[in-house]
Amino acid sequence: MKKIFLYLIAVFSALAFTGIQAHAESTVSEKCNLNNLPEDNPDYQTINCLLTETALKYDIPPEIVKAVAEEENGGWKHFDEDGEPVISPDGGIGLMQITNKPLLDEKRLKYDLPYNIEAGVQVLDDMFSRNDLPTINGEERDIIEHWYFAVMAYNGIKPVNSPVTRDGEENDEAYQERVFHKISQLNDLDLVPLPFERDHFDYDRDSSANITFNKMKYTVDAPLTKTRHLLEKGYQAEVTTDTRLRKSPTTNSELLTKMKKGEKVEVTGPFVYEKAKDKANHFVWYPVRTEDGKTGFITSMYLTFSFSDFSDDYYASEEIDYLYDRKIINGIPGGTFGVGDPLTRWQAVLLITRANHTEIGDRPDPGFTDISKDYKYYEEIAAAVDEGLFKGTGDHEFRPDATMTRAEMAVVLQRLYDFPAANKPTPFTDVPSNTWYTDHVNRLYHAGITNGYATPETFAPKTTVSRDQFAVFMTRSIDEEYRLQ
Repeated sequence: MKKIFLYLIAVFSALAFTGIQAHAESTVSEKCNLNNLPEDNPDYQTINCLLTETALKYDIPPEIVKAVAEEENGGWKHFDEDGEPVISPDGGIGLMQITNKPLLDEKRLKYDLPYNIEAGVQVLDDMFSRNDLPTINGEERDIIEHWYFAVMAYNGIKPVNSPVTRDGEENDEAYQERVFHKISQLNDLDLVPLPFERDHFDYDRDSSANITFNKMKYTVDAPLTKTRHLLEKGYQAEVTTDTRLRKSPTTNSELLTKMKKGEKVEVTGPFVYEKAKDKANHFVWYPVRTEDGKTGFITSMYLTFSFSDFSDDYYASEEIDYLYDRKIINGIPGGTFGVGDPLTRWQAVLLITRANHTEIGDRPDPGFTDISKDYKYYEEIAAAVDEGLFKGTGDHEFRPDATMTRAEMAVVLQRLYDFPAANKPTPFTDVPSNTWYTDHVNRLYHAGITNGYATPETFAPKTTVSRDQFAVFMTRSIDEEYRLQ
């Protein structure tokens, strides 16, 4: 009787409008080899697959979704020992503990595990899009710490979930703190502590009213934590700790070689799940090739993306890594940085708005004839112009694909960081005393941002600046800004 009931639910609920994409859901089930609705809890790695693939579909770090499921239903249990869905005292249903809502099908929440997971992931996605919750550095979806307040809101922005108690102590029992502890523990990740203070949150502990957020934007300079589930075939990755290369994707597999922290490997295919189906692992495995040609598998916990077009001893490697870790600069398709490539004006706009944590959106139209509101980076350009960080090139044009010269770079960095004036000249013989960029170059030179080009006496103001050169100048500027504070 139960099988017939489940079958009817699957058939008829597919016809109902629920707000969840049935086609994409079936694709996730197919990827995870879940051809029929389960009557009991699937094996651990099938659930790992369902959680991971659904998270990736919604562009959410899978570490977040898996830890939420762990917190909501320890051991990833959707059905109880009698084969019935787990129901909490407050009405939370199944693995993701979803409370039924008007657009959701309650029977499917109970008996259709992929549907229950997708409903929970959709709630997280909705929480991330709220404009009444604080943000941390920005809204990049692949950064785990950026989901802190979305995870809080999944459970509720109530006094019990304040990150700080009324006594000013860290509230380790807050829902999101427990979730983030699980992320750290189960994925071996050192998440960055967030700078919360007592006066950032107003609430009455004896009231059911929501927390009032007094601070809506947090800026953290430390490198935040990217999901480890987005490496692609052909990418270079770096080993983050001493670990082992295994013959197959399981810790029970033959050891091929020991890997040292900092070694580089090539990712040779998409990640796969733990071969031992009942192992309670949250991580996945990547097939890789070592620098000496060995092939095997390493867990996602111990691999992080690394640009493949420069080595650790490249002059700009530390600066590029610094900016990449802070989501200020990205690479180009294929897993490379674009060493030596000229920097374009639109790329420079992205860099300076990210470095400045500039608010994007609701800006006046800059009025450029070559930039429409449909242009991919229109909002960033409008914000940079409105902030006075960028100007057009004349004739009401912005010329986003034009390359930047070193003189233009100096002007933009000075506008952004406002280095102090210096009452002494530079050694540059190719920088006249009365140009539109003279004072800017002078300030950058005496702030230690630039030391010349080719020789100490030349600045090369008309020379195109490359992506790696700009990374060096930008990092020096950020360091100097913090030194002056």
